[in-house]
Amino acid sequence: MVDEKNNQNQRQNQRKADDDMINLVDNLNRSEDLRFNRRAFLKSAVGASLTLGIATLPFSIKAMMDDREEDSEKVEIGKLSELPKGESLEFHYPTDSEPALLVHTKNGELKAYNNKCTHLQCPVFYEKKEEVLLCPCHRGFFNVDSGQPMAGPPQRELPKILLEVKGDVVYAVGREVRHG
Repeated sequence: MVDEKNNQNQRQNQRKADDDMINLVDNLNRSEDLRFNRRAFLKSAVGASLTLGIATLPFSIKAMMDDREEDSEKVEIGKLSELPKGESLEFHYPTDSEPALLVHTKNGELKAYNNKCTHLQCPVFYEKKEEVLLCPCHRGFFNVDSGQPMAGPPQRELPKILLEVKGDVVYAVGREVRHG
């Protein structure tokens, strides 16, 4: 009688265990399991990386070609004989939307900077009397020899424009942004 009771309990337990196993595997779908496995993920990641790399290739080539063009960019500013010592001349460099200022100092040196104040982009003017570059918006002063801020709110120096003089003509040949 005890053996028969034990056998009956074992059969019930086995049936429950089989039912539980069926419940555990009911949520598995073979097609979804194959679609979302690690290998499929890696294939997708490699494919996306290759697609992005190929898609950005034309932009990379253009960027490399633009660097070469920038090196050869040379813009005529004006004639040195028409700019007396202690005077300044406004021009645009490297594009028409970038105002710049050429200063012929009292010592006879030529200095050029972008003339947007590094504080709030107000125009900067040459003060002949004091030999400084002045931003009138917030009374910022820059050293005309270095473009470094001397007083006022500006904390960074003005971008310097590299010059070349051939004969009587002054050219802008490059720009040096020193504060990064």
